[in-house]
Amino acid sequence: MKGISRRGILKTGAAAAALSVLPRATPAQETGEVETHGLSSFGDLKHGPDFKHFSFVNPDAPKGGKLAVQIKQTIGNQNFDTFNTLNIFVLKGDGAAGMSLTFDSLMTASGERIGLLGDEPDALYGLAAKSVRVSGDKLTYRFIMRPEARFHDGSRLTAKDAAFSLNILKTKGHPLFSQLLTQMASAEAESDEILRVRLTPQRSRDLHLVIAGLPILSER
Repeated sequence: MKGISRRGILKTGAAAAALSVLPRATPAQETGEVETHGLSSFGDLKHGPDFKHFSFVNPDAPKGGKLAVQIKQTIGNQNFDTFNTLNIFVLKGDGAAGMSLTFDSLMTASGERIGLLGDEPDALYGLAAKSVRVSGDKLTYRFIMRPEARFHDGSRLTAKDAAFSLNILKTKGHPLFSQLLTQMASAEAESDEILRVRLTPQRSRDLHLVIAGLPILSER
């Protein structure tokens, strides 16, 4: 058998080092997923992945002052006239109107969707999640959470909180939420950073948008 020379060892080591620096396939590439910074049912998104603000926002606007708004619609058990609970996600009680504004979601609607411009009626962009990986059959969505996402008390908002929220809204939430989620097959946290949501083949066209826009509750 031919002996192993010092030069041969060096060549082998160099080849191994070269292989180690080659780019590795990301999970999205390995599973055929497509990663995107937003979701829409009607084609391309208006804003690119690196946009700094929505088109209706003036980043140089003066800061400060007060804003008074009229609540136009409610979800869950919210009551325009009175309240006896701050939990708006169950059937029992009269929830305080406007409480839904105190929660963040995986993604958020652009100003166009809430009627400011009206030219992007069904688009969501990353909020607590910075992006989402969509499977080829559009039945699996893996949301990539922002590491800087926080609750009001400064605690970290993770994929585990998002999974907890979706599951408890489906099993114990107000019928408005539980019925919307009947075609969500599962919601699991692969880690603190990745939430995996699976839909049934019979799901509605916009269910992924509904899920991305639901409030995230703290599991703690």
